[in-house]
Amino acid sequence: MLRSIAASSLRVGLQALRANPLRTILSTLGVIMGVASIVAVLSVGDGVEQYARAQIEQTTDLQTITLSPITYTMMDHVRVPRSGYPVFTTADAEALRTTLDSGAVVSIFATGPALISRSPGAPPHAAVVTATVPEAAERLRLSFAAGRFLNGVEERTHASVIILSHGLAAALVASGAHAGTPATALLGDTILIGPHPFRVIGITAPEPGDRDQLRAIVPFSVAADAMLPSDDARATMIMVRANRAEEVAAIRARTEHWLTSRYGAWNARVRVQSQSKSLLAQARKAILIFKLTMGSFAGISLIVGGIGIMNVLLASILERTREIGVRKAIGARQRDILVQFLTESVAISGVGSLFGAALGLAGAFAVTALMRARTQAIIFAAFTWPTLGVAAATALITGIAFGLYPALRAARLSPIDAIRHE
Repeated sequence: MLRSIAASSLRVGLQALRANPLRTILSTLGVIMGVASIVAVLSVGDGVEQYARAQIEQTTDLQTITLSPITYTMMDHVRVPRSGYPVFTTADAEALRTTLDSGAVVSIFATGPALISRSPGAPPHAAVVTATVPEAAERLRLSFAAGRFLNGVEERTHASVIILSHGLAAALVASGAHAGTPATALLGDTILIGPHPFRVIGITAPEPGDRDQLRAIVPFSVAADAMLPSDDARATMIMVRANRAEEVAAIRARTEHWLTSRYGAWNARVRVQSQSKSLLAQARKAILIFKLTMGSFAGISLIVGGIGIMNVLLASILERTREIGVRKAIGARQRDILVQFLTESVAISGVGSLFGAALGLAGAFAVTALMRARTQAIIFAAFTWPTLGVAAATALITGIAFGLYPALRAARLSPIDAIRHE
């Protein structure tokens, strides 16, 4: 019985909305504009946040954890060399990757000086050589004028291949018999590092704002042939790059546990470094302030829409006072009348939220398209589940908040006075 009365109240409320379509549409417009404004602000804000995160991740080491041996001690402001520091190998990097088991990229580096010449008898050039593995491509993010980065086959087979910086390639070309030839002409040629031949597989693009130092990259497995001999074991460094900045703390903890299991008291032998998350936190805080500020302005139009719903319901009560009295006289309770008018209010705000969400998304995509055209920034509107939740919650809260007073007023009408109302 109670269920049938409630269903009847819902049905009567929806029929009342259909009976006055123009009034329903006009009362919905305010909600549409309010929800559209909020959804547009949130979608643009989400897109800007994703863009800011991508820029921070690409231009900083926020997601990188570095493990480097401590090769010296500062004493009276003087660097005193240390011995017995750990020398990481590719087996160590693989063991750490297996221990993390998180999708993080683990790479290993060794750096040292080298003498590189174009051909036998040609004057050599001093360069800084970095030996690494193919996984380092994501960490280095190199741009190439010609060629490519290292691959797994070259690392496993100890291939004598090399990647030259644009400055080093230009210096080698200038010292050869064909001066004036483009630096990229060295691609595929064989050069010498000391007495060892290396085939050029890549030449990086010139770097704006950098003097383009003389640098080269070779597979980690041929580091001994590519660098000048050293009396001490050459220090190596492991880098771990997390997929997301939020994962850095957990991955660092597991990395330190791995160091403990391998070296015991490692703190005096290995330095573990990672960037602070403050930069990302500051960006997220700024975007949150933007969302809250713009959302509060957008909320004003939503309040105006809610007031429109209240006015429509109050006018509807005046027109249907006798109907309300008849319903109460034949057994309808205050709760049934309350549900009926709240249903009308929530239905108006719900439909307005649907159309408003669609309009807000369209506006957000239009705004971000304009931003891309004017600033060349790769920003796209982002419609996330929280944004969808805000749109749905907006419909419910607006409908209940602005429909409660008219619904209570209708529910408290005296049946006798209502029936006699003209």
